[in-house]
Amino acid sequence: MKLYSATRSHDISLHQVHDEDGGRIRYQRRCEVCEKKIDYDHIEKAYDDGEDTVVITDEDLKAMPAEEEKEIEVVQFVPDEQIDPMMFEKSYYLEPASKNPKAYALLRETLEEAGRTAIVTFALRSRTRLAALRVRDDVIVLQTMLWADEIRSSDGVSSGGEAKISARERKMARSLVDQFSEDFEPEQFVDEYQEQLRTLIEEKLEHGDAIDTDATFGDVDEGEAEGGDVIDLMEALKRSVDERRKSAPKKSGSSSKSSSSKKASGGRSAGKKRAGATSKAESSAKPSAKKGSAKKGSSKTGAEKKASAKKGSATKAFARKGSSEAEGSSTKKSPAKSKKSA
Repeated sequence: MKLYSATRSHDISLHQVHDEDGGRIRYQRRCEVCEKKIDYDHIEKAYDDGEDTVVITDEDLKAMPAEEEKEIEVVQFVPDEQIDPMMFEKSYYLEPASKNPKAYALLRETLEEAGRTAIVTFALRSRTRLAALRVRDDVIVLQTMLWADEIRSSDGVSSGGEAKISARERKMARSLVDQFSEDFEPEQFVDEYQEQLRTLIEEKLEHGDAIDTDATFGDVDEGEAEGGDVIDLMEALKRSVDERRKSAPKKSGSSSKSSSSKKASGGRSAGKKRAGATSKAESSAKPSAKKGSAKKGSSKTGAEKKASAKKGSATKAFARKGSSEAEGSSTKKSPAKSKKSA
């Protein structure tokens, strides 16, 4: 079978230059003993245990039994949910060999019907790999995995279990989850940093170094520019809920309707009171401005009054609900032994 990389990086590639003349920075392979520049042909791998150094040649590596293994060996079939996502590394599309496509088709159909993932071992770039086989778009995908001893334990990492959480905070957090609950669509997410970097490069290519960053990117919010290491989770939840409501047309529209309905119903009820107070004086020859407006406000039909009352009570209930919802929302790598190892 043939392997084809199933993923790619969209990051813009940058290199280093001298700030004075723009010259490219080059790194040379030099021996720290003789200080000579060394070609790849004269470079070997070695392991240093702190006292002694063991040199491992290409011939040594080729003599290892695992190096000779060229086949993908299926070890077992396991339920998908039993594989910790932390174990997955890189993904490859698996293509059948032209001589034997039947075995590929049989494995693909078996995986689909069984609803399980195949765990396999194979050799790739002089190393034995652990991987999972699954079907995606009628093609078998091979995902390389970390070995069990490569997953660090979470012992010593605080889980925040000792923190006291109030019922109000739980309600707010749950409200946030409910408002942001959607089906995952990866296409809707954009790498803003890479887009802005591309914009910056295009602007500098067109206008040179003297570019107006404010005109290019717009004004940056002062709070965002300053940043901060400490985040108040509750404040973040509140802001998220508020921003979510503002960005949702339906919710913001109903909210504005609610407030306007309150004002309107309040005005009508006031009008009714004034109308009742001045009903005896309707026959007077010189009615006051208040009496006139009251009469006009009370000229609604019975059906309109009932509809107004229902709408007012409904908006009050919605307002109470909205109020309750509003109340409710380095790592430093250790020295890598792999650099020293074969």
